[in-house]
Amino acid sequence: MLYYLGEILQNAFDFGPARLLQSYTVLIVIALYTGFLVTEKLLPHMYRFLPSDRGREFTLTAEAAKGKPTGSGCIFITIFVVECFLVVPMTIQQVGIVVLTWLTMLTGFLDDNSITSWGEYKKGLLDLLISLAAAFLLYCTFAATNTEGTVSFWLPFITHLIRIPMPVYVVFATILLWASINTTNCTDGVDGLSSTLVLIALITLGSLFYFVLGHTKIAAYLLVPHLIDGASWAVITFALAGVLMGYLWHNAFPSHVLMGDAGSRALGFFIGTAVLITGNPFIILATSSIIFINGGMGLMKVFLLRFFKIHIFENVRFPLHDHMRKNHGWSPTQVLIKFMIMQLLITVALIGIIFKVR
Repeated sequence: MLYYLGEILQNAFDFGPARLLQSYTVLIVIALYTGFLVTEKLLPHMYRFLPSDRGREFTLTAEAAKGKPTGSGCIFITIFVVECFLVVPMTIQQVGIVVLTWLTMLTGFLDDNSITSWGEYKKGLLDLLISLAAAFLLYCTFAATNTEGTVSFWLPFITHLIRIPMPVYVVFATILLWASINTTNCTDGVDGLSSTLVLIALITLGSLFYFVLGHTKIAAYLLVPHLIDGASWAVITFALAGVLMGYLWHNAFPSHVLMGDAGSRALGFFIGTAVLITGNPFIILATSSIIFINGGMGLMKVFLLRFFKIHIFENVRFPLHDHMRKNHGWSPTQVLIKFMIMQLLITVALIGIIFKVR
């Protein structure tokens, strides 16, 4: 809306400064700061409307979290969605992804608000359906903007594009999105851990969208496809980073309110989607490797044991942050800081490899 308002003010009223509203740099600043300030001011006043945490099974912090307001993701994700419609000139693809992000939040919030947990299979099925819808949306919208009607990936160590058939793309994208949703959710067990790691991923992706993929000359120099909507994706990504900062402002240890499944699942969904938007699925390793190791290995351990009776990592407790606290005596602050540092080191190394070794 702001983008088009700037156009109207310039054309109808000859108001020159309104051109700033069509600058994506200015829109990024507006989205980031507005998201932070609105969330920071509004969130404390919404505690009384939120459900209370039931406590999590299989986690060390179950009793500490029990009774705290939870599901605050419904507040900051909704602020994010409203902000996107007000600030960003969105395409059909972007509108669809923003709406699906909100729906992912809604499924998590309904579980947070339920007296009894919905259960693994019900939540997993809902995540699967949303992931499948997003996969189809991405493929169809990308194919529609390609003159050949195809979708391709650019991969590390390879200079040419790899064409991906629709069935392969949809299956792969669905798995990646489902995994991102659930590993991010599993990482939400130490105050600020999941949201801090996601914030690193958002800032990384937003910077790539704006400075690399969305920039014609830099993309050409690095031999990567230019993303026409890269700048607008950057605004959307930084909008989410802003509301997440507002949440973290209140949730620095010790926490007062929890994001719940409403927040963690929506954040995981958006990160997975943003990675697919880049056209290189390996970027998920640069943005979310610690999240995948921390939460994903536990999911794999349970899956192999439950369905194939295969035992792996028998002496390791998952999520890994619980293992580090129980077996190595790390405090919640140590877990947060050390996991954050590891992710930053991995992000810098892998971004360099992915973009330069081609």
